[in-house]
Amino acid sequence: MRTVDVLVVGAGLAGLRTARLLARRELNVLVVDRRRSLSTGIRTTGIFVRRTLDDFDVPDHLLGPGVREVLLYPPSRRAPIRLTSDRDEYRVADMAAVYRHARRAAESAGARVLLGVRYVEASRGFVRFAGAEPVMARFVVGADGARSRVARDLGLDVNRRFLVGAEIVHPVASGTTTPAFHCVLDPRVAPGYLGWVIDDGRHAHVGVAGYPNAMRAGIRHLLDAFAADAPGRTPPAGPVERRGGPIPVGGVLRRLACPAGLLVGDAAGAVSPLTAGGLDPCLRMSELAAAVTAGYLRTGDQRVLSRYDGDALRARFRGRLLLRRVFAGIRSPAAAEAAVSVLRGRAGRALAARILFGDGSFPEVGPRLADLAIDRPRR
Repeated sequence: MRTVDVLVVGAGLAGLRTARLLARRELNVLVVDRRRSLSTGIRTTGIFVRRTLDDFDVPDHLLGPGVREVLLYPPSRRAPIRLTSDRDEYRVADMAAVYRHARRAAESAGARVLLGVRYVEASRGFVRFAGAEPVMARFVVGADGARSRVARDLGLDVNRRFLVGAEIVHPVASGTTTPAFHCVLDPRVAPGYLGWVIDDGRHAHVGVAGYPNAMRAGIRHLLDAFAADAPGRTPPAGPVERRGGPIPVGGVLRRLACPAGLLVGDAAGAVSPLTAGGLDPCLRMSELAAAVTAGYLRTGDQRVLSRYDGDALRARFRGRLLLRRVFAGIRSPAAAEAAVSVLRGRAGRALAARILFGDGSFPEVGPRLADLAIDRPRR
């Protein structure tokens, strides 16, 4: 039976990033994922925000053109609020290619990645898989999504508040559109959230998300109805891809780590509770998780795990958690029209711009990790 320092369950962006960083610290790292191909089962829109692109090494050729304009629509779709930045605020990635790049980077650092291996359970370091040899792991990293089995097995917190989202992705004929991010606040389409179209001039992502118990017609029906007359829509110029899945919106979980392992990505609730953007916090929390894991395995000091503190991370989300409750309370088109009207004023536009074009991130990379004094590879 194989023994590893760290088992990472889930080969998404958070899992592969964490594995890469741990392998660079000369730890024996194994990554497993039940998918047989990383190009299947993609659930994210793949939007990278400016701060992520400033701080992380996402290859430029994997990203679409920059998007600088956001339009916010009321249910009537009349007179949208137009917000324009002087910088590229969003770029949409080819996520299948991003995952392939992340896998190569993890393997180049020394991690082993096994696909088609389904995690079953972990108990006291003994990890079982379906149809594969078990392993002994000193530490388990749960990167296995919003409904994490690893979290339950380790006795850590689990996500309890979800949106369900679905989108259609299709290519756009070159030169036929101007890059823009269209957002529609309409509880008939997306109860508790937004309908969206992000078109970067190469691909269009048309999607909806909302609370499942309010989607009486079902997510598939709502998506198709929205796509039929969504603002900024364009006829597909090639094959159409469908994506979807649960989105945790309760904020970062409080209990994220224990001596047996920790959580990253959606498993940790590392998604903005307002915008449902997850790629920026998933990368940032992976940096912190890798530093904490390496320090704990090197020293055996459980106090190191306290640095991976969900309560401290949740503090960055207080305002957005409040706004999430406000969003959830918008249950009629009239209320949505009124909410958009409030955003038309100077203060409302400033709030919208702060949310959509904001510089805030969590946790900060750089100084905080240096303060841990454990962010260096062993020699």
